[in-house]
Amino acid sequence: IIIMSVIKSLFVTDGRTEEEKKAEETELFTKYYTEWKRGEKGEDDSFKHIPRFYYRLPAEDEVLLQKLREESRAVFLQRKSRELLDNEELQNLWFLLDKHQVPPTTSDEAMISYESFLKVGEKAGMFVSRSLHPIRISIMQFFNYVMRKVWLHQTRIGLSLYDVAGQGYLRESDLENYILELIPTLPQLDGLEKSFYSFYVCTAVRKFFFFLDPLHTGKIKIQDILACSFLDDLLELRDEELSKESQESNWFSAPSALRVYGQYLNLDKDHNGMLSKEELSRYGTGTLTSVFLDRVYQECLTYDGEMDYKTYLDFVLALENRKEPAALQYIFKLLDMENKGSLNVFALNYFFRAIQEQMKIHGQEPVSFQDVKDEIFDMVKPKDPYKITLQDLVNSGQGDTVTSILIDLNGFWTYENREVLVANDTDSNTADLDDP
Repeated sequence: IIIMSVIKSLFVTDGRTEEEKKAEETELFTKYYTEWKRGEKGEDDSFKHIPRFYYRLPAEDEVLLQKLREESRAVFLQRKSRELLDNEELQNLWFLLDKHQVPPTTSDEAMISYESFLKVGEKAGMFVSRSLHPIRISIMQFFNYVMRKVWLHQTRIGLSLYDVAGQGYLRESDLENYILELIPTLPQLDGLEKSFYSFYVCTAVRKFFFFLDPLHTGKIKIQDILACSFLDDLLELRDEELSKESQESNWFSAPSALRVYGQYLNLDKDHNGMLSKEELSRYGTGTLTSVFLDRVYQECLTYDGEMDYKTYLDFVLALENRKEPAALQYIFKLLDMENKGSLNVFALNYFFRAIQEQMKIHGQEPVSFQDVKDEIFDMVKPKDPYKITLQDLVNSGQGDTVTSILIDLNGFWTYENREVLVANDTDSNTADLDDP
């Protein structure tokens, strides 16, 4: 109405015909109304100059678009791979570094000066920052740095080839495919039977997801995979002369995977491929409390009250890595019966009573809960003096000790006799030194 009144006022003294006035009136109305509506919505023409940054992913039924996207990503990754230094270029870099080294000073380590470093950069076609002026650097340390960077980029490209969604993360099936195709390149896994491959892949993948996907989203960022040490452990199996000790401590080694799977088979007394609570109670030293095992079967995924191999792997990873935050989170969820996010005195007493009952069964004098409770709070030093949170456990650095006291008789016994055990270890070490 306001716009129309303004327009009509423009033609009061005009000598044109009514039709001409009507036509111009309509034109002006359209112009002013369009501008007014645009201003109301906060729009302007600047959006036309902003580059497009979002492209929707092809739907499942858009097969051609999906195929085009996959091919274009593959070509892009291949191009990025060709940009990396190859073996010949790395050898040439090492030759240039060695050629331009400066005489050693206080150590025998080969060094290179900043001026020589710039010359190597020019000859090798490398970008060298001129903002820093170190007096000299170690040739070996710099070359190892370059090697590490190249390896990280190569690995990122390799993992990205399995990123079907192209969103920078891997689903469980994506990581399974990556590890399955990696097996033939790892000499330490040559002895594995092909029939065991699926169990090995499952064992390897669970470690990634247990520690890197605590929220159970079903996917892991490729960046997180590169940042952790798991890939280093996995690719360590390329070493044909890897020591027995290193293999035993490496979750991804053949002996380790066979150990874990063998334990599972030994626990499965009825050979149905699943573990009941009674079967799982024999895990380790067989001293986990029944109260704790009840919570395991209440909270973890089971099938008709029995546990499959994948759920068992999470259980093993939690109990074998009790110092790690992800493992403490797993156990804390089982201890936190009321889902309050904290453990009060009642919760601690509930689980410790099972320890006291086991002590009676084994003819041991039960320990006072009041004493244990005070020791736990002294170890953890929680922010709230009446309850312990998961973060309190993690911050204290005593989470593994506290959880062992509450769920495992053997863990509690080890804690109670820690001074005697330390003394025995000291005497044993002294005796070994005295032996001729």
